[in-house]
Amino acid sequence: MRIYTRSGDKGKTGIHGGERVDKDHIRIEANGCIDELNSMIGVVRSFLPPAHEWQELLFRIQSEIMVVMSHVATPSGIRDKNPNKLDPEMVSFVENRIDDLIRKMDDQNDYFILPGGTRISAHLHLARTVARRSERRLWTLNREDELPPVIVQFMNRLSDLFFVMARYEMLQQDYTEERWRHFLYKKGK
Repeated sequence: MRIYTRSGDKGKTGIHGGERVDKDHIRIEANGCIDELNSMIGVVRSFLPPAHEWQELLFRIQSEIMVVMSHVATPSGIRDKNPNKLDPEMVSFVENRIDDLIRKMDDQNDYFILPGGTRISAHLHLARTVARRSERRLWTLNREDELPPVIVQFMNRLSDLFFVMARYEMLQQDYTEERWRHFLYKKGK
C-alpha cells in the first residue's frame, strides 16, 4: 500500500461524501488550520512527562478535534450521515478546565502578555494563535456552509484555554511573565 495516491496532483481533494474540491477551498483551509492546531498540541504533549496532569486533557482535546475536523470536512446537507458525533458538552468541558486553572492563580490578568517564557508556555501560546486562526477560517466557511455552533464555540474556548494554560505553566515554573501594557479598554479608559 502506498501513502501517495496521485489523486490530488491537479489541485483537487476529496471531502466527506465523495465530492472533490479545490485544495485551497475554505473547507480545506479551515481543516488545515485545525490539523495544524492538533499537531501543535502534540508538540506540547511531547514536552510534558507521560504522567503530567495535562496529558489526559490534551489527549481528549485532540480526540475532539478529530471529530470536529470530520464535521468540517462534511457539507451541511449530509452532515447527519457523519458517523462521528460531536460532544454537545465539549465547550462546557473546556470552560470548566479554564475555570479550574484560573482558580489556582492569584492574580487577575489585566495586561497584555508577550508570548514566550518556558518551552511549554511558548508552544501553548503558539497553539492559542493557531486556534484563533482556525476560528477565523471556520467563520469564513460558516458564511458559505453553516457549521454546528458548537464547533466555532469550541475553537474559541480552546484559544482561551491555551492562554490560561500558558500563564499557569509560567506560574508553576516560577517564571516571570513579560507584560506589555494594561488592558485600558477593560477599565473603560
